[in-house]
Amino acid sequence: MPNVTPPNSKYKLIGKNYTTGDLYAKVTGKAKYAEDYRADGMLFCKLALSPMPHARVRSIDASKALAMPGVKAILTADELPAPANSINDNGTVILANPRGFQALSNEPLFQGQPILAVAAVDELTAAEAIEKIKIDLEPLPFVVDPLVSLRPGGPNARTDGNVWVRVPPPPVKPGEKPPAVTPPELRTHKWTKEDFEEIKSGRLPLGKETEEWHVGDIDAGLKNAALVLDETFVTPNTSHQCLETRTAMAYWQNGKVYVHTGTQSTAQTVPAIARWLGIDVSNVVFISEYTGGGFGSKITGDITLVIPALLAKKTGAPVMMRISREEENYIGRARPSLHGRMKVGFSKEGRITALDMYVVCDNGPYDMVGDAFSSGRIVSVLYQPQAMRWRGVTVLTNTPPRTSQSSPGGMQGIAIMEPVLAKAARKLGVDQVAIRRLNAPEGKAPFGPLVAGKQQYATSAFIKEALDRGSEQFKWNERKVNTGKRNGSKVRGVGVSISSYSGGTVGFDGLFVIKPDGRVYIQSGVGNLGTESWTDVHRVVAELLGVPWEKCDVTWGNTSKNLPWTCPSGGSQTTHAMTRAAHAVTSDAILKLQQIAAKDLGGKPEDYVVANERVARKGGGAGMTLAHAAQRAIQLGGAYDGHELPPDINKFTVVSANALAGQGLLAVAKDKYPHDGNTFSFVATFAEIEADVETGQYHILDFLAYADVGTVLHPRALAGQILGRSILGIGHTLGQKWVYDQTYGLAVSRRFHHTKPPTILDIPDKMDWGAVEIPDPETPIGARGIGEPPVGGGCAAILNALSDALGDEVFRRAPVTADVILASLEAGRPTQDPLRSNI
Repeated sequence: MPNVTPPNSKYKLIGKNYTTGDLYAKVTGKAKYAEDYRADGMLFCKLALSPMPHARVRSIDASKALAMPGVKAILTADELPAPANSINDNGTVILANPRGFQALSNEPLFQGQPILAVAAVDELTAAEAIEKIKIDLEPLPFVVDPLVSLRPGGPNARTDGNVWVRVPPPPVKPGEKPPAVTPPELRTHKWTKEDFEEIKSGRLPLGKETEEWHVGDIDAGLKNAALVLDETFVTPNTSHQCLETRTAMAYWQNGKVYVHTGTQSTAQTVPAIARWLGIDVSNVVFISEYTGGGFGSKITGDITLVIPALLAKKTGAPVMMRISREEENYIGRARPSLHGRMKVGFSKEGRITALDMYVVCDNGPYDMVGDAFSSGRIVSVLYQPQAMRWRGVTVLTNTPPRTSQSSPGGMQGIAIMEPVLAKAARKLGVDQVAIRRLNAPEGKAPFGPLVAGKQQYATSAFIKEALDRGSEQFKWNERKVNTGKRNGSKVRGVGVSISSYSGGTVGFDGLFVIKPDGRVYIQSGVGNLGTESWTDVHRVVAELLGVPWEKCDVTWGNTSKNLPWTCPSGGSQTTHAMTRAAHAVTSDAILKLQQIAAKDLGGKPEDYVVANERVARKGGGAGMTLAHAAQRAIQLGGAYDGHELPPDINKFTVVSANALAGQGLLAVAKDKYPHDGNTFSFVATFAEIEADVETGQYHILDFLAYADVGTVLHPRALAGQILGRSILGIGHTLGQKWVYDQTYGLAVSRRFHHTKPPTILDIPDKMDWGAVEIPDPETPIGARGIGEPPVGGGCAAILNALSDALGDEVFRRAPVTADVILASLEAGRPTQDPLRSNI
């Protein structure tokens, strides 16, 4: 896994490898995850899960369980706080969705949904108590396939509807606060019998959509095209499969709740807990120093943490809720499947003249996911069609709840679109790299629907440079001439894909203190979920101050230790958002140091420079150490030591800054830098596979992912993200999927061995990575996020390599397994059911 990115000589710390502060604890086993915590008198709770895909609880008889020695309490859905509204950073009220997922339910909407919980002195007692509880369930209609629900007379997943429909917000009046954001509406939506006639030809029906946008003249683009392809493709439902399940432990002390669980976003989880429990933010202490993966399923922890919290309040004792792998498969969230149909027009050179995209999203039964809409947005930015129409329907099913999984919607959109592009290149006689380069975005590339009469645009895009450098390193031109040729029963194929996802947000806070001992104490509200962003982004502070990293201490993972308001770690936004905040807060510190020096040594603040642990006159002369300046900040007070704070920082940061005031030079600031456009990161992915046409087995020989992520902060961590997330995408091609019994609505795949994520035996024989390292012009350090863009590339590059080796008439859905390949080769056409879900 070599670092092929040239070192950035501009910086001493940024772009350099280093040992992170959590590494020793992780490799020695000293890192404590939620399940590792213990407290005196701690109880354990277990969950009673619904055995049915949809039912109503008629009655619960827990008398025998409550009579058991060691059973302390039972919690039901009737004891949960009502869903509460939230407020975003702009002050906009987001109204609660009364149909959203709750920790416990009297109307379970999927097999495995928790109905009640039991707290006891140990897990065995709690499990035995659950066996003694009589739950009378009334079976209700169910559906596990979105197309079945859309049929005339088809069942609905909920008694009051089967599709989510977004409600457009009313226009904002000048000078007024934005109106409250309302949840989507639940409606009943069916297609006609005539719509479903297209299923006979293996194509996704184009029934009435619930959402639509278009740009340009689709009809003219298709009419003038040299080639038009009309293709249907289905992506799988896939569980997040985090190694750490959503185990949680909670207790109450002096009116405050203390919660231990995994999260992607430490600071952002606090208001979520407060909202779920119906308490004030000031009464929440959240501890999560280590999280065993999230991939979008733990952006602010998980609402099921209220179960041990409420049981702890009810019993007056700490409560641990350990989640098993099977329970995690039910409540741990998943990526939704998309049924997609692409009608795409190409010029003879391969330029996309028109793209008509229709998707059906398998939403699960609860909160509306954005994957359908996101798929069109990402396809639009990535392939820059001259005209585009996107249509979608988000359908509810009685399967586990969905949420964002790395590159939500983007991965599916890319997996649907890339095989079309590969097929078009073969039909037009155009090189696979060349056709992607021709359609790839550059500069401030436009994308998506019209907003106020025009499209939005990217801050920058250098994916063409990634394609150029990647194809050279991969030796694309040499490899492609030898593909598709049989060598005994073996045949090789090469594939290339491009992928993208959002790469950053703006407007968050930074906070640190320079103390009289000369050290810099940095407060981090970023979650430690394995990406190392919790520490990488703060290297900017040391870089700009001219302080050795060894003299910086990062505090993270415990909100009682005064953390600032930080972005959610989702959507690949942390690197971008928090390097901006780090730059802003360091600029605040530098200004204060310059002002202190000018007060004591004369001259103007701008006469001084901060470097090498000192603030001194430019060009040499009088100065002082940072340690001395920190002591002077305490003496001067006011803004210098944190007793006066800027008015625009988040109130969460205000509380933390007040607690740190008076300890040294306190730096605190909100990122207010300009930002023109939407931030995206990009990856060009190359792969070579070898397939055995007699067995259908294939393996990946070589793999390269070349990223456009702006300035590289930490090469080793970047490599882990690029290749690790590529493997996540590869899993969607190799075998990860859900399987459901369509008759009874029950899950067949329930554990790792049923829906196996890639292991060390599945990854490519050789994996490399690279980075263009052209800074993004709309952010001070130039860095963008990378967590999600590689996922679609990992999936699609393997799909394209398979079709290069085996032909275009082998598969119409992912994953592509040996039995699918063998059956299709024998039949001379795709044999798998083209549209049925969860097979």
